[in-house]
Amino acid sequence: MKERKIKLTSMEEAKAFVQAAMKCDYDVDVYYNRVVIDAKSILGVLSLDLTRVLTVRMFEENAEFEEFLDKLAPVADSKIA
Repeated sequence: MKERKIKLTSMEEAKAFVQAAMKCDYDVDVYYNRVVIDAKSILGVLSLDLTRVLTVRMFEENAEFEEFLDKLAPVADSKIA
């Protein structure tokens, strides 16, 4: 199992994220705090607070999907030290 942090800043990014997750033939979850959502569910992903950094949990490896997640990685906040 692997985990990655992402930040979805728009509806278009959320839609692209779900489409990329749907290409994986294994389970992909996205969560914030105690809420866990199937990453292949557009309604589930849109129900999350998209102003927050989300965690993606993958149960297998897929280089193409992980490369896509790199593009969604949150930018470090300069106020946090």
